[in-house]
Amino acid sequence: MSQSIIIDSEGAQARVRETAAAAFPMLGQSPAMKRVQHLALKIAATDSSVLITGETGTGKEMLARSIHALSPRRDRPFVAVNASAIPENLQESELFGHRKGAFTGAIQDRKGLFEEASSGTLFLDEIGDTSPSLQVKLLRALETRVIRRVGDGGERLVDVRVLAATNRDLVELVKRGEFREDLFFRLNVVQLHLPPLRERGNDIELFLETFLKRHCLRHQKKIRGFDKEAMSLLTSYLYPGNIRELDNIVHHAVLMADEDEIRVQDLPPYLLARPRISAAAGSVHLEATQGRLGFDLGDGFVSLAEMEKSLIEATLNKLAGNQSSAAKKLGISRSTLWRKMKEYGIEM
Repeated sequence: MSQSIIIDSEGAQARVRETAAAAFPMLGQSPAMKRVQHLALKIAATDSSVLITGETGTGKEMLARSIHALSPRRDRPFVAVNASAIPENLQESELFGHRKGAFTGAIQDRKGLFEEASSGTLFLDEIGDTSPSLQVKLLRALETRVIRRVGDGGERLVDVRVLAATNRDLVELVKRGEFREDLFFRLNVVQLHLPPLRERGNDIELFLETFLKRHCLRHQKKIRGFDKEAMSLLTSYLYPGNIRELDNIVHHAVLMADEDEIRVQDLPPYLLARPRISAAAGSVHLEATQGRLGFDLGDGFVSLAEMEKSLIEATLNKLAGNQSSAAKKLGISRSTLWRKMKEYGIEM
């Protein structure tokens, strides 16, 4: 009997590993990402809420989809919504639905996303951008599993697992009174943090190969790889837009390439003027084709935080302190730039 239990257990574990292998390939294989995947595997089979944090473009929705694919809900709907993309006056209707005539334009009864995700998973991206009034209703839905459509007197039971994500510091938002502490604790049963691409080591090369195959197939082109100079540039670039930016870069290169290898001239021109990591003469610094940003600490090392601070300061100085333009140039959101300025003590 014990032998059969061991066999069944091994078979179940093998099936989990196979499912994980299918769910995780685009998340990377670096040690940092292996740790994230290990935690994701541990909590996937539960119904616990999960808060996924990380910079814009690090793959938060991809991780949420992987958790859903590994869960008992895998055959039920996965519904994703970006809260910041919904006008504040429509957030409640979008999530909870409405009755006909509840407001101007409500010409028929409509299910909300909680009901659309019935028995499945609801992914709430940019949860930090929800309005205070919606936060109250989200908290109640999570605690009671009951929702009420806008304009409806009745209540409806929902069976939904909620995964949430943000690129903002929710702890800081709680301190400032912009995010409910009780909702934060309800969402933050388990927190998974996705590190930026610049901290994932050889994952950059993995993504380059994967995206090259994808876009070559899409555009019916035969390109075998990247030449030495292009690869050097791509593996030393800081990627402020993370995986999403890398994907766009490779897509651009595939469209521009005339040879069977990607060359520097096939890459977006802005890469040649963007700061990147470079090692020379025993020091680590930031360099660009138009001038140099950088520093030498004498011992030959510098932290990523110091490089990032230097890049943000230089960009802001060049743009006369215009934070909206700086965020756009850096490939990050305005809220992320604001948070990093506060973290690094940058004043403009």
